Amino acid sequence: MTATLELDLKQRLSSLSERDRRAMSAYLIRLKHESTAGRKETSRIMREMDAGEKTRLSDVAKRLGHV
Repeated sequence: MTATLELDLKQRLSSLSERDRRAMSAYLIRLKHESTAGRKETSRIMREMDAGEKTRLSDVAKRLGHV
């Protein structure tokens, strides 16, 4: 993605309503989870949880790209 396109997208997203930004966020998260890398990351996290490893909510948010 070019820097110009990225800037344009960011500007358009920032002008959306809170509801529309949430919808776009959900859409982008869904795209991530549909990718091979996203599915592998989710599987890894689930294996860690099944093994009893505990994770802070802030760490989960970082892994999912929310921070």
